[in-house]
Amino acid sequence: MSGAFPISTAKFGTLGIKSIQNTIISKTISGKKLARQIDSQRFAFTIQIITAKRSDVYGELMGFIIKQRSSKENFTIIPPEIEDARGSETGTVLVNGVHAVGDTTIAMDAFAGDGAGRFKTGDFIKFASHNKVYMVVADVTSSSNASTVTIEPPLITALADNSVVTYDNVPFTVYLTSDIQEFGVVGADKDGNLLYSFQFDVEEAL
Repeated sequence: MSGAFPISTAKFGTLGIKSIQNTIISKTISGKKLARQIDSQRFAFTIQIITAKRSDVYGELMGFIIKQRSSKENFTIIPPEIEDARGSETGTVLVNGVHAVGDTTIAMDAFAGDGAGRFKTGDFIKFASHNKVYMVVADVTSSSNASTVTIEPPLITALADNSVVTYDNVPFTVYLTSDIQEFGVVGADKDGNLLYSFQFDVEEAL
């Protein structure tokens, strides 16, 4: 692991979110589709940072990218545009009971309150001691401070009882997918300071 992406002083100009999972499709003589997935799902991002000065964020960013040694190292990143969950939950949510690899419905408790929209479809969550990030795929309504949360993809690692659930500022563990990283000058500000642009692709490291 080689640190956390330095985005404290920069917003992403553009952010593309991808879901990757390889699927083999075949058909029988009768035309029936047969599908088999051959690896685990992972999220990937195409990110562009534009109009930043070397004196503020770009020096730090260049150094961090070089430190990754192309695709060798993993690092964490919290895309600013999706750092906040859409739901209304504010408490420390816990997993209720143990859950096996392959589960997609996760019992949780210790919600701060009851009612609809504690988590919302499209929210990202991560479990303590897990590298993988999951997505909530159905709105969550809690009762007696508990609920069942439907996620995708299925769990790739078993869950222990009382594991903490992170739903805001969810860190993705990723790596650079290209061995070539290019920084470019796109102009200058009114004071003559050069403004840099940088685009890169990352993928979850499972």
